[in-house]
Amino acid sequence: MNDRTGSSSSGLDSGYDDRYERGYGWLFFAGTVLGIAGIMRILDAIWAFRSDGVLEDGLVGEKLENYGWLWLIVGVLLILASFAVLSRSQIARWVGIVAGAIGAITAVAWMPYYPVWALIYVAMGLFVIYALAVYGGRERY
Repeated sequence: MNDRTGSSSSGLDSGYDDRYERGYGWLFFAGTVLGIAGIMRILDAIWAFRSDGVLEDGLVGEKLENYGWLWLIVGVLLILASFAVLSRSQIARWVGIVAGAIGAITAVAWMPYYPVWALIYVAMGLFVIYALAVYGGRERY
């Protein structure tokens, strides 16, 4: 198979042009992980809105409702970024890289409590960063 045109060496066109598919699996992975992370943040927001708890020394206040709004906004941004990553948006690429880095870094805090899950989260964050850094650029024709 000719790697430039996707056609076979016998001269028959297979109808598949792999030039435009390079890295699509990685981008699909990154978009999916960002979308799932967004859904999880929205579920966190719903929980925070329904909870009556209070946090001491909270970063955005003591009321969980404040965190609910923060998580809702972050969740919506992550879901929008997941769709935009699949359309090769450069803004979404950088949002995804930052989200992957934050996810990987914050997962380290859970290492003493859930070592396997924390390592999986770190790996997923690093894979998202890799996918978007290597394959998230504009398509070249």
